Amino acid sequence: MSDEHASLPETKPGEHPFAPYVRILGRGKRGSRSLNRVEARHAMGMILAGEVEDVQLGAFLMLMRVKEESPEELAGFVDAVRAQANAPEGLAVDIDWSSYAGKRRHAPWFFFSLLLLAEAGLRVFVHGAEGHTPERIYLTTVMEAFGFPVAHDWETAARQLDETNLSYMHLRDVAPRLAEMIELRPILGLRSPVHSLSRLINPLSAPVVMQGIFHPPYAGLHQGAGELLGYERVAVIRGEGGEIERNPDNVMKVFRARRDVDGFVTEEDSWSALFPQRHVKPEKIDVTDMARVWRGDLSDEYGEAAVISTAALALYEAGRAESQDAALARAEALWNERDRQKFDSALAVRG
Repeated sequence: MSDEHASLPETKPGEHPFAPYVRILGRGKRGSRSLNRVEARHAMGMILAGEVEDVQLGAFLMLMRVKEESPEELAGFVDAVRAQANAPEGLAVDIDWSSYAGKRRHAPWFFFSLLLLAEAGLRVFVHGAEGHTPERIYLTTVMEAFGFPVAHDWETAARQLDETNLSYMHLRDVAPRLAEMIELRPILGLRSPVHSLSRLINPLSAPVVMQGIFHPPYAGLHQGAGELLGYERVAVIRGEGGEIERNPDNVMKVFRARRDVDGFVTEEDSWSALFPQRHVKPEKIDVTDMARVWRGDLSDEYGEAAVISTAALALYEAGRAESQDAALARAEALWNERDRQKFDSALAVRG
């Protein structure tokens, strides 16, 4: 029986309507199973509607964490989120970019990559969250420092996309209940399916969905969910810190799911490391130093390579370059031609 014709689980007399979903996951090694897509959509719909008790939500998330989510479950969860996100139809974007991990070892250089992509004419919509993991710097912090406003509603996002080709919305403004669930991580002590789910929501139905993950085994999960959701192209990398940012010191493997004339194709390719030796990570992340690199007052070999190679990946996935070498050359040209005085009016980055 296909998921489209699957029935919802039966509720026993006197029990809460959400109880069957906890029971499906918690019957033990032999009795438990994954939810099908219809069940997952209904379960997440109840969660988003506030129809679930806190104890049930905690149990559900942790049972799912122990079992590990399936592509069908993630696709069903995304179905529910997209149905309630109220994203406007017809707001065209080229790339969906998620930013949920935060950075700890290196600065969020991908912010500059986003600026280069926007300068190249690609409309990029970014969604993310912040603060759920201590001692990390999140994209919103960098954007505020550079005087780049965050959109809090779809009208503002649409205006920013029209004016600058780039807009960022916090998850709390896209799917408030989902944002609350991400913030449970310090309470639960573990990540939950929400961290993968949020990266996959693609609320504006961009043809290219970029995914940064920290644990490579999750790449297949994102590929499979992207295929089930019918996304035209999903590109997954083990990003630096879990963000969509290339570490130029390492070989970068790209796990891709894309629509072809014969259906969906999943594939993997590699980008060679750009340096023979690894760079020493900085003692601290300094946004002011990032500004100096942008202005050309400070040279940072690692940072500039991270910016250029991350932008190159996106250019290649968006079909703006026919090869890795061409993508790198185009990204490097964009970096060299950047407006170095772009942020002079931002007080936080003057120095």
